[in-house]
Amino acid sequence: MSDSIVRTPWKDYMGEVPMHLEYFDGSMFEAVEQIAKKYPGNIAFTFMGKSTTYRQMIREIEQCAKALKTIGVREGDKVTIAMPNCPQAIYMFYAVNLVGGIANMIHPLSAEKEIEFYLNESESVTAITLDQFYNKFESIRQNTKVVNIIIASVKDELSKPVRAGYMLTEGRKIAKIPKDAPVIRWKEFMNMGKACFWNYSVKRTGDDPAVILYSGGTTGTTKGILLTNLNFNALGQQIIATNPMFRPGDRMLSAMPLFHGFGLGVCIHTMLSQGGRCILVPRFTAKSYAKLLIKYRCNFIAGVPTLYEALLRLSTMNGTDLSCLKGVFSGGDSLSVELKKKLDRFLYDHKSVIQVREGYGTTETVTACCLTPPHMFKEGSIGVPFPDTYIKIVNRESGEELPYGEEGEILLAGPTVMKEYIKHPDETANTLRKHADGLTWVYTGDLGVMDYEGFIYFKGRSKRMIITSGYNVYPAQLENILDACDQVQMSCVIGVPDSYKMQRVKAFVMLKPGVPAIEETRKEIMAYAAKHIAKYAMPKEIEFRDELPKTLVGKVAYRQLEEEELQKIAAANAKAEPETVEAK
Repeated sequence: MSDSIVRTPWKDYMGEVPMHLEYFDGSMFEAVEQIAKKYPGNIAFTFMGKSTTYRQMIREIEQCAKALKTIGVREGDKVTIAMPNCPQAIYMFYAVNLVGGIANMIHPLSAEKEIEFYLNESESVTAITLDQFYNKFESIRQNTKVVNIIIASVKDELSKPVRAGYMLTEGRKIAKIPKDAPVIRWKEFMNMGKACFWNYSVKRTGDDPAVILYSGGTTGTTKGILLTNLNFNALGQQIIATNPMFRPGDRMLSAMPLFHGFGLGVCIHTMLSQGGRCILVPRFTAKSYAKLLIKYRCNFIAGVPTLYEALLRLSTMNGTDLSCLKGVFSGGDSLSVELKKKLDRFLYDHKSVIQVREGYGTTETVTACCLTPPHMFKEGSIGVPFPDTYIKIVNRESGEELPYGEEGEILLAGPTVMKEYIKHPDETANTLRKHADGLTWVYTGDLGVMDYEGFIYFKGRSKRMIITSGYNVYPAQLENILDACDQVQMSCVIGVPDSYKMQRVKAFVMLKPGVPAIEETRKEIMAYAAKHIAKYAMPKEIEFRDELPKTLVGKVAYRQLEEEELQKIAAANAKAEPETVEAK
């Protein structure tokens, strides 16, 4: 497509980054296999001190693919992966791709009913999770079509000394799975691959579906986003193109989770398809993150603003030499101007020659699709589009493209645009629309501005959403769950500002007549919620109300509740201020 058809004012500000790339048309596995043949002895990833080369990784993936074939996984079958960032998750992800299946990526900390929904929505036939999450899967298994549950354990991928330490600490807390449990244990599963004597590799093209990730879409209702091989491979090539300082062997601190487009697309597949090395972080804490960053002298780090907030507070970072860093990326939520300045100062004070670069994207485009250039920064901007990616700002009512400087809805087009929302053709048609320019555009529902040089400024979400610690939480989903609780008449969920998480989840609840507003009732509601809501999305506070405020059309006035909370915070801060001055 000629760039003249679509406005591309950013083309003169991309520096070394090309406008267009040639994209690999094979599968994700083939992209990684090509690199493994080029750098067989290079380290692909390091997990809790144990390193695995590209040659070893490919061998394990192929063994895993044979095992999948042996247990009956065929082309087009969905396999649910509910795992933290660990070797088995990587082997399984690419093995599913190798046999022509589709990897259904979900949060291992999801509540039981959420897992049930994900398994049924995807129609998964096989699932893999860690031993510590076995009970969740077993309790809902009979309500799904899952035939095989594969159980892995962190200890299986550890060196002997580390394993001994793990079993004395974390491992002790994990309940033992009964010997007769209807599951396949990881070692047993991999051995099954030895019985595979038929062809297990399925030839796939870039356009073939490969991955399902989950998002709220423009309506805030959970939907499976079907993504292709090309979506992920193109992202990998674009990320490297926008980072010309990258060299094979460079180390990425892979802390962002696998079920998230940012973690899977940027921190894992981009690195493994381009010859990088992933330092896998199975469970994030600010201290463990800092320790690994220092130990492995990572070249690239990617995270959400809350991660960086935590990093800045750590005393262990004092005096650390960060001259090894080539790229620091922030996404998942808006990076405030104040935090960016603090982070840039922190990097400078720790001998780094770079500044944090902010990106923007949606799960409908895997993850990021624009990034601030390394050579040019504009305050408040989220950068310019990746190669072959197009952005325009349109009037939400008329759909007309707006002049530079005017606020409207952000539209995205390019090689990372999803295939569809599974089982939601109407919303697919509403979100993906082909224009006269021949491009298929994603209507993001987000608001933004483009300046005359093509730099994008994110202005907010038009859809109702809470972002807590980098996770998207949709209030309408939580309200539906709470309203189904026996004690609850009506609920309203809002995000309350939080210095660490950016926002924390708070629920206002109107109880049914006769139900007492006591602590015992609160505990019962929380226990019910815990079965249906993921840990990260759980309300941190429930406030009982006799009535909930209403709009003129009878809807719950959530903005009024948000305003009340902001006023409470402002009043508390004003009260604390004189005390602080006095103390000095």
